[in-house]
Amino acid sequence: MTYDVPAHERALAFDRAATAYAAYRPQYPAAVFETVEEFSGRRLAGARVADVGTGTGIAARELRERGALVVGVEPGAGMAAQFRRELPGIPLVRGDGNRLPLADGSLDLVSYAQSWHWTDPARAVPSALRVLRPGGALALWWNDPDLSVPWVAEQAARIEQWLGPGCYVSNVETPTGLRWQTRTLHWSRRVSVDVHLAKLATHSAFILLGERRASAFLAQERKHLAGHFPGGELDEPYTTSVAVALRPVRGLLLSG
Repeated sequence: MTYDVPAHERALAFDRAATAYAAYRPQYPAAVFETVEEFSGRRLAGARVADVGTGTGIAARELRERGALVVGVEPGAGMAAQFRRELPGIPLVRGDGNRLPLADGSLDLVSYAQSWHWTDPARAVPSALRVLRPGGALALWWNDPDLSVPWVAEQAARIEQWLGPGCYVSNVETPTGLRWQTRTLHWSRRVSVDVHLAKLATHSAFILLGERRASAFLAQERKHLAGHFPGGELDEPYTTSVAVALRPVRGLLLSG
């Protein structure tokens, strides 16, 4: 199968799996938020933050737990409804990263947790910089399977063979015109094979594939994993890429 569904359709596909997304997607490691604080030069406690493409609120919850004053921004109706169920105390506005429905200069931090690759950077960068105060920070991060682990690389190859290239691992390129600080983090979580497969099913590629074809792949994948993990549990390894850039005090863009 050639994977050629437009990005905006892939992004909105998550509405079909919002409950499962909230249940099976991993949290972010503490080191993500420590890195954001280090690179931005300020604590999250008391910071005014918009979490864009917030989904079910995985990052928004962790930002709030660190004392940030968070507002979620989410384009999808299904994901927004799940966010409100999960986090009724956090404000949420409907919108996307290409045109933020937020006031000029109102924020200390704009975060895109696992969502920047759904934007058009030519529009999203100016929009994010507009709502940041001078010296505020734009933070992007992505969780991806750690392909340095052999069984993960083998699984990724099977997924791409089934769905086509570019459907599983994120494009973590940062947009030009800003001075980025970047860091790569490695971590894992212990889960059952069932949870791992349920997590796979929340990726947009599998949602768009349809239940019948997705179930067929996941049944085959269960057989592969049984050979690696006869006990039924595995360490699910991740590479988390973090990038932070400060808004210029004067002007909007810096030369890259």
